[in-house]
Amino acid sequence: MKKSFVFFLLLLCVLALRAQTETSGRGGLYRHTPEKQTRLIHTRLKVDFDFNNRTMNGEAWLTAAPHFYPTDRLTLDAKAMRIHEVSIVQEGEQKPLRYLYRSDSLEIQLDRTYRRDENYSVYIRYTAQPEEVADKGKRTFADTKGLYFIDPDGEDPERPTQVWTQGETEYASCWFPTIDKPNQKSTQEIYITVPDRYQTLSNGLLQASERHDDGTRTDHWVMKHPHAPYLFFMAAGEFAVVSDTPWRGKVPIDYYVEKGHEALAKEVFGVTGEMLEFFSQTFRYDFPWQKYAQIVLRDFIAGGMENTTAVAHAESAIQPAEVLADHNYWESVIAHEAAHHWFGNLVTAESWANLIVNEAFANYAEYLWKEHKYGRDEADFHRSEKINEYCAHTGDFDKPAVRFGYEDREDMFDKVSYNKAGAVLHMLRDYLGDEAFFEAVGLFLRRHEFGTAEAHDLRLAFEELSGKDLNRFFNQWFFGCGHPTVEVSTRYDAGRRSLSLHIRQMQDSSLLFEFPLEIDLYEDDRRQRHSVWVSAKKENTFTFAVGKQPLLTDIDPRGIILMEEINGKSSAEYHFQYRYAKDFKSRYQALAFAVEHADKSLLLAAVHDPCYQIRIKALSALPVEQLSRKELDAVVQIAKSDPKNLVRSAAMWTLAGTRDKRYLPLFEKGLEMHSASVRNAALNGIAQITPELTKRFLMQARTEELTGDQLVGLLPVIVRHRMAKYLPQLMSYLAYYPFTEEDDPEQASLLRRGYEWAMSLDDVAPVEKTAQHFREMKPYLDGDDETQRRILEVLENGLRIKKGLPQTPSVRKQTDLLLRTIEEMKP
Repeated sequence: MKKSFVFFLLLLCVLALRAQTETSGRGGLYRHTPEKQTRLIHTRLKVDFDFNNRTMNGEAWLTAAPHFYPTDRLTLDAKAMRIHEVSIVQEGEQKPLRYLYRSDSLEIQLDRTYRRDENYSVYIRYTAQPEEVADKGKRTFADTKGLYFIDPDGEDPERPTQVWTQGETEYASCWFPTIDKPNQKSTQEIYITVPDRYQTLSNGLLQASERHDDGTRTDHWVMKHPHAPYLFFMAAGEFAVVSDTPWRGKVPIDYYVEKGHEALAKEVFGVTGEMLEFFSQTFRYDFPWQKYAQIVLRDFIAGGMENTTAVAHAESAIQPAEVLADHNYWESVIAHEAAHHWFGNLVTAESWANLIVNEAFANYAEYLWKEHKYGRDEADFHRSEKINEYCAHTGDFDKPAVRFGYEDREDMFDKVSYNKAGAVLHMLRDYLGDEAFFEAVGLFLRRHEFGTAEAHDLRLAFEELSGKDLNRFFNQWFFGCGHPTVEVSTRYDAGRRSLSLHIRQMQDSSLLFEFPLEIDLYEDDRRQRHSVWVSAKKENTFTFAVGKQPLLTDIDPRGIILMEEINGKSSAEYHFQYRYAKDFKSRYQALAFAVEHADKSLLLAAVHDPCYQIRIKALSALPVEQLSRKELDAVVQIAKSDPKNLVRSAAMWTLAGTRDKRYLPLFEKGLEMHSASVRNAALNGIAQITPELTKRFLMQARTEELTGDQLVGLLPVIVRHRMAKYLPQLMSYLAYYPFTEEDDPEQASLLRRGYEWAMSLDDVAPVEKTAQHFREMKPYLDGDDETQRRILEVLENGLRIKKGLPQTPSVRKQTDLLLRTIEEMKP
């Protein structure tokens, strides 16, 4: 007993030391929480834009006070600005102050020493020059200049003129002087002067709008609650504003979209009000802000950004109506950014090292919304996809979720801070129970509202509410690295009528985990669920009394634990598991076995699964050449009648693989459906059977009638007949040829021919689409050297082809664009 207790204490010490070591980074690197010498109180801005020079004229009035110690200095972040005037404001008068501006830092000598109970107001007149910003960021964004002008000269008829901002991580200081740290908060107001035809959007409410004789207008936006500088936002352009039903009848909900997209706005964003109500109830804290607006921006450098009350979305949020008829692919992003209004905006991570305060909850909110709206199966599928994304980034396994040793703050925006941390919250919820978990969430939010917090504040709130000690849990999952990989084996003892279950942790011995584990034992079709505690040691053995040898041992059937599982289950056991195990994870695991082994009978069973995602994967994996006429008829029935368009599409893709003319009427009817996925599959089926009919269809169709997804199945026809009008929509696919060589050499060859043909044309559009596609991928490539190598191979191949063409001005422009993209995509 004493030895075990001493060992336990030593283990806790090792875990704590390991957490401290890991969070400090390699070589002792430590990114401390920014010291607060000054406390921002209120930020007042006046801005107007020089579209020709891509600059902004600004005036800032900053009300501040010393944080604790008396001081006669104010230091502000101000990137790539021209500073024209700095003054102290006293009794309505401005008195000049001495200042030094260097290295993107504005150091102001105040008129006297101020104490912490004394506020002062500083006035700064400046010019923001976003094109001169030297800090281009590392991994999260391809470009980080804070203020973005889109087609400012109005020369591109395909793109609207817009101006917008993006502050995360510390790029708000590219457009206004501030203390650009997440542990600062201030209230805000901004006067934006723009041509009268433009709409503006900023944080808070529009208080006034004044037209001027020169054709401009000044809008005055006021934010009454404090929030962090990186969440300050403004945008202007020719937007249509679509208003939805106010939340609880008092909080406006608006959608800013390009003109012509009004009809789609509510189809994409129409769940917003329901989300605000759901999160208000779930988080035990009512939505606290003045409004909720969402705006769709051209060339936005991220998927979405949670600017307080003014969320920004990339243009891909607006999906064609026939795509929305299948699935709103942006709904998870909408939920993620909405949840940030509690986690990130109301309570903000006090440092980038504690980013999980923001992102773990926003990531997990996607699960919570799907669970609420669509059921546990769909939520569990979404969670499993997120975990798979994390597990695919093996270079992240040595990173704690909370870490002060990051090389660059952008490094924190990875699959650990998002996917892993969100999965850990799901484990914590299951461990504590729903009532304790969500009540603790509400306690945390109330305790730190309109302020900042760190991971330990989360722990303390959960501990206070639940009465449990969660130090080990947080040290292991948030402050420690990696996750367990367990090898499972069983041994049945007929004499003792017992089953021994052996769990071996396969990861490094210095990273052993402890966790609760559910185990389902099946005797015949009866299930007995047991709960055990896996200790932080290399091997654990558990023994269970059984009536006879179980037909199946299924560990972690609900998929709660973030771990990778290695087991020696037989085909018969997986068949049994799929038939009798009701939890999503158990069914999905059996399906994965069927896909890997092309197990036709199990796949045919799974095409009728209650979860449509499982039905899709099963249909997509069916070995078409092995299907009987009766089995194919069953697939036809699914193609005709499944309630989900995406499943009907998957069935049609399967049938297209037969190249059988008897399915031509089915495909022709599919072309009439209001469904992008079904039309895509139908077009592919027709292309497989009658390529000439497809050629005529493509020659007659308008490019805007078909999406890139719909054209993928038609690639052989498009490439063979050199239909260049479809190239811009297809470049994202054609550039994938190195990624398919191992799995599908024939497809890779087709993609390569199409890509090289596109690059051989004197046409800038395919090059721009290729560059845009890879730039959008860049934030997700942290540590993925192989993918970066393959992307560079594609770009360098295109560059080689361009250099062999006659060097017209257009070709030189394309060459320059490829060169710039290559530099941006290098690790």
